[in-house]
Amino acid sequence: MKILFLTRKFWPSIGGVEKHTLEVSKILTKMGHSVKVIAEADSNFKFEILNFKSIFKYQNITIFKIPITTGEKLKKFQIWSWLGKNRGLLKDSDIIHCHDVFFWYLPFRFLFPKKKVFITFHGWEGKFPPALKAKLVRKISEKLAFGNICVGDFIKKWYGTKPDFVTYGGANLIQNSKFKIQNYNLKLKILFIGRLEEDTGLPVYLKALAILKNSGFKVSVEFAGDGGLRKEAEKYGRVLGFVGDLGNYIQNSDFIFTSGYLAILEAMIRKKLIFSVYDNPLKEDYLKLAPFSKWIIIESSPEQLAQKISYYFESPKEEKEMTEKAFDWAKEQSWKKVSEIYINLWQKYL
Repeated sequence: MKILFLTRKFWPSIGGVEKHTLEVSKILTKMGHSVKVIAEADSNFKFEILNFKSIFKYQNITIFKIPITTGEKLKKFQIWSWLGKNRGLLKDSDIIHCHDVFFWYLPFRFLFPKKKVFITFHGWEGKFPPALKAKLVRKISEKLAFGNICVGDFIKKWYGTKPDFVTYGGANLIQNSKFKIQNYNLKLKILFIGRLEEDTGLPVYLKALAILKNSGFKVSVEFAGDGGLRKEAEKYGRVLGFVGDLGNYIQNSDFIFTSGYLAILEAMIRKKLIFSVYDNPLKEDYLKLAPFSKWIIIESSPEQLAQKISYYFESPKEEKEMTEKAFDWAKEQSWKKVSEIYINLWQKYL
């Protein structure tokens, strides 16, 4: 099949949607499908040829980057103009699949009414409660698409979406994953993964770290991410910025702080205990409705979080039991399995 993905950001950008789209694209090309991706150009990305036909390849994936020179309010018109000039890419594809950005395709949904177009809904907007506009955009996208995939069961509850399939992403099996026995003479090494913003739960994590340090607990912290709370994070540890390959950082840590699905899977596959936090009912459902929720620590209180960190650091048998069960689940969540969900969705409507 000739498959065209539309996504706001793509390789070499770093992020959950970017990784999801890249890994699925890599599997599909290995299956013999033709995969093309259209995404916005990064502000620091230089085209070899700066024109509307800028194109390059990565991992057998053909990638088009749209140069964006306007602000957010006018950006959609620039994207529609680019797609209009390159509508041959749309016409030539058997499948068009949008990753959240269905509005990119909106004018062409009526220009090519029989073209099979689908959507994957990733995550949420980071503002609680979800704005009426956000819910409306998702509902219109759902109705105009032939079918959809939801990343997480919470989407059905909070956005009223009726999913064809639900996924939580994938992870590549690590051959040397094994439980690490704690050395109590050293500091507890913690890795935070995510944007350094309030909606990732960072303030809760920082308050828990303050409680641990004030009680004399020895902790070493690294932050794999960046954002508006960078200075606050730097008070507690080293900020790495956004990291493309988290493998070694996760492997060299004892506990992982994260609330994102893909980062959770990456930590599970390396047999690391995960601590996730929420500060509103939507994020609580985001975590607790997930099938892996019983194998991670989920808290909203900094005091409870600090208590659980201390408990599991001093209880290696209980920690190992949790991480082994999480690993058993995570190793079944391959990117090949995720890719098969896409194929099953498309074949359902072909």
